[in-house]
Amino acid sequence: MIFTVLILVLLWVFQYFFLAGYYRSARIRSVSNTAETLINAYNTGDADFELMRAAFDNSLCIVITDSGGKMLKGENNLGSFSRLLMDAQNDHGYYVLHKLSAELADEGKDQLTKIEKNEYFKSEEIIFCRSFVPEGEEETCYIYIEASVEPIDSTVGIIREQLIYITIILFELAFIITMFISKRLSNPIVNITDTAKKFAGGDFSVEFGQTGKSYQEITELSEVLDKAKDEIGKVNKLRADLIANISHDLRTPLTMVKAYAEMIRDFSGDIPEKRNEHVGIIIDEADRLSNLVSNILELSKLESGNLELNCTEFSLHDKIRDILTRYTLLIEQNGYDIAFESDEDRIIRADADKLDQVLYNFINNAINYSGENKVIRVRQLNREDCTRIEVTDNGKGISKELLPKVFDRYYRGDKVQRDVVGTGLGLSICKEILKKHGFAFGVLSEEGKGSTFWFEIPFEKPHKQSRKSEKAGEEEQIPHEQE
Repeated sequence: MIFTVLILVLLWVFQYFFLAGYYRSARIRSVSNTAETLINAYNTGDADFELMRAAFDNSLCIVITDSGGKMLKGENNLGSFSRLLMDAQNDHGYYVLHKLSAELADEGKDQLTKIEKNEYFKSEEIIFCRSFVPEGEEETCYIYIEASVEPIDSTVGIIREQLIYITIILFELAFIITMFISKRLSNPIVNITDTAKKFAGGDFSVEFGQTGKSYQEITELSEVLDKAKDEIGKVNKLRADLIANISHDLRTPLTMVKAYAEMIRDFSGDIPEKRNEHVGIIIDEADRLSNLVSNILELSKLESGNLELNCTEFSLHDKIRDILTRYTLLIEQNGYDIAFESDEDRIIRADADKLDQVLYNFINNAINYSGENKVIRVRQLNREDCTRIEVTDNGKGISKELLPKVFDRYYRGDKVQRDVVGTGLGLSICKEILKKHGFAFGVLSEEGKGSTFWFEIPFEKPHKQSRKSEKAGEEEQIPHEQE
């Protein structure tokens, strides 16, 4: 509406204040251009026809004289009241012609334009004079043009009357278009707002994209809000799962601590063997609680980005062998077959403690899900640009649908024994540590054949180190010896 008003104001201003002046300027330019055309025609010998056409087309009186004022050529389309024609045809002085040529000579110009009143026509007239020297001659000639600046008051009145109707039509049209555009723009925004209110109230089933066809930007906004809604829904579900899992993990050991404490109080307080057994269980459950809290705090620190890595260089073989020594008792008492299948030793750069934690969690996870087979392999596969570490079990494996959830908080497979299951945060902690290092990682699994958790440590080959020739990115296992 404001734009329409500005356009109409501009039209009215030009109509009232600038139309007459613009018309006069345009008329003067037309007369000057006509004089230029006629001079060219005079030099080429076509002056008679061009004079007649110019006078007829533009309602002009045109006179060409020599330096003495003698008329050489002339054409009149203004009628018998033309001042130039009357002056040229009378013998009493050539008042207008002589006056214009004298002014032209006095001012040292080659052309002159004057606006004068014509008493016969009761209007303004343009009197134009220009000197020129015809080609092949030495004597100066003059071309005079008389043009009436026609009264345009009646024309302007008609135009202004039309402008009133145009103004009314434009206002009505602008109002209709404004309402249409506003409605089309506002309806999807109102729908998005209503949907957002439902979403803010906790309804995660809403769909922002169900607003119908609209502008591309609003459609993109709906898609972004739908994605944000899905992510917030996941966070909300994760929060609920987190509370439920923490409550479960805290409740179970606390219940056992309370139960065994009551047993010590009521039954085994005076029996050293029973008392020591029950106290040992209480200590184990307290350790489980401590590990849970420690893991939650560590994962929170990793995800917030506040953890700083202490990277050093160390032997990969020494690190893996050191970790495997912790499982000696488990191997001897529970019959597990845990072995390291190595490749050529490499010096890597990483945070030794954090990498120790990743390997420890991967191996513990393999123990938890190895099933009755109890065969676990830790493999080192050297490649041109990296060293790949794999931890493989021969358990029941993970379905393709559940693979994306393996590294989520509190993900657990089915049918695992409580005495070997940790806090449910181990793989999430591994993910954050490996991301912090910038190491690629993942899991390969096939139901009924077990799972392989892996990560890759970038490696820069020393100038003098001899290595096996390997293809970068090749997935086949490199020959290795079992230790």
